Amino acid sequence: MGQTLVEKIISLHSDHQVRAGELVIAKVDVCAVQDGTGPLTVEEFKKLGKDKLYNPERTILFIDHASPSPRKELSNMHTTLRDFSRDYGAVLSEVGSGVCHQRLVETFVNPCEILVGADSHTCTSGALGAFATGMGSTDIAVAMALGKTWLKVPQTFKVVVNGKFKDGICAKDLILHLIGMIGADGATYKALEFHGETVKNMCMSERFTIANMAVEAGAKCGLFVADEKTKAYLEEKGRGDKFSTLEPDSDAVYERVIEIDASTIEHTVSCPHTVDNTKLARDLNDIKVNQVYVGTCTNGRIEDMRTVANILKGKKVHDGVRMLICPASRDVYKKALKEGLLEIFLDANATILPPGCGPCVGIHAGILADGEVCLTTQNRNFIGRLGNTKGFIYLSSPYVAAYSAINGYISDK
Repeated sequence: MGQTLVEKIISLHSDHQVRAGELVIAKVDVCAVQDGTGPLTVEEFKKLGKDKLYNPERTILFIDHASPSPRKELSNMHTTLRDFSRDYGAVLSEVGSGVCHQRLVETFVNPCEILVGADSHTCTSGALGAFATGMGSTDIAVAMALGKTWLKVPQTFKVVVNGKFKDGICAKDLILHLIGMIGADGATYKALEFHGETVKNMCMSERFTIANMAVEAGAKCGLFVADEKTKAYLEEKGRGDKFSTLEPDSDAVYERVIEIDASTIEHTVSCPHTVDNTKLARDLNDIKVNQVYVGTCTNGRIEDMRTVANILKGKKVHDGVRMLICPASRDVYKKALKEGLLEIFLDANATILPPGCGPCVGIHAGILADGEVCLTTQNRNFIGRLGNTKGFIYLSSPYVAAYSAINGYISDK
């Protein structure tokens, strides 16, 4: 009986062939925390009585959620991470460097590795062919100390996507469609393994978007087979020598196989207050928007910036709409600057935010007023996610976000 991709990766780190449902202890390659979860992780690590990290060079502390800090309490949490980095030799990703999940794929994670992070969207790195998953702060503290973690090997859903997207359709539309199809808990503790000609033709940015939102269906991880596009991405980032690949066996056992025809996907929007509450954008053109936000670990990459710039060029954001644009990392910001995209955004009356999580987590830089509507390219629309329990959050692709900013209503043209 063959193995799925997640079974193969975990087997490499467990020194024996594992099967879905098995409890294993696996070696960890990379540990990550951010400024919301990191201070608790530091506290739990110190309780273990360890005087050093197992692998400091691959233990990354990110200051990205409140970046730069809007309150003294958060500034003190940042100091905790800076002090720990200095004392234990961990890598510190400072204010303005970017969102942890974008920085992880740009710099730190490689195919066939295991990444554990104290953030649910750690699954983004699964697009590189790594087993990447979110865990609690205490679990990450143990992994930082021992270089190991324990987990149950997940069952796998095989998602096969074939066909060609219609013009303007994005990977975000596909993943929202899938979540709407199976539900926000439809893949709880499963691995989502993506295959098909459509997937093979996707650029890495599109794969990152899909892997990022696997957790919004409850999944433990979202996995892609590392291929030539993965290799080219790693080479661009200066670590082509880290390329390796694994493929699932032809006789691998899947709990479920989901087949999707890409040509049938339309512009899709998640409506308040759950990600699986999906509707077609064309059926929501009576929804007035007060704020449009483009960015986050889901859609803050250079390809997303280009999509928005192509639509905004020579146009203005609608009166009464605040448009916020936040590149996911310093690298993305610099590319957008060199390509003239930032000038297009400014000319359209959009506001550019520094690299980081920005409004997404509702800490600063775009908190909604009571009753306001925000259309955003982020991954969650839970009550209070943008800092106000009386706000309304709709999720979309960058394409829909750009047209909505121009028209003042949810729009796809």
